[in-house]
Amino acid sequence: MAEQADLDLDHLLSMTGGDADLAEEVIGIFRHQVEIWARLLDPRAPADQWADAAHTLKGAALSIGAHELAERCRVAEEAGRDLPPSAAGAALILNEVKDEISATLEACSRASHQLSRPGRRASNAPNS
Repeated sequence: MAEQADLDLDHLLSMTGGDADLAEEVIGIFRHQVEIWARLLDPRAPADQWADAAHTLKGAALSIGAHELAERCRVAEEAGRDLPPSAAGAALILNEVKDEISATLEACSRASHQLSRPGRRASNAPNS
């Protein structure tokens, strides 16, 4: 079970050129991707469906520096593509992904708070 996930904020800021506003936008895109794709993580669905969802979520996780979520998604994707497990086996794998999604969404909230600190946002930066 996932405990407290962390985002690699340095990675996120490097991917957004140090722009905290853009980093926050990328976090918003990630949240939207989760909203769309997490619904498809259904162990009763065809394995290729949840494997595709896991693949997409893996990419979204990597974009914000959520490495643990990306790894859980990688495992789910490979399981769905290689030798799909039983519905019970799929449920175990996908529940780990869902637990990590929840922890990552909490980490997104913490990251958004950090990004909103004075001096991080362009709108908060002193004029020179």
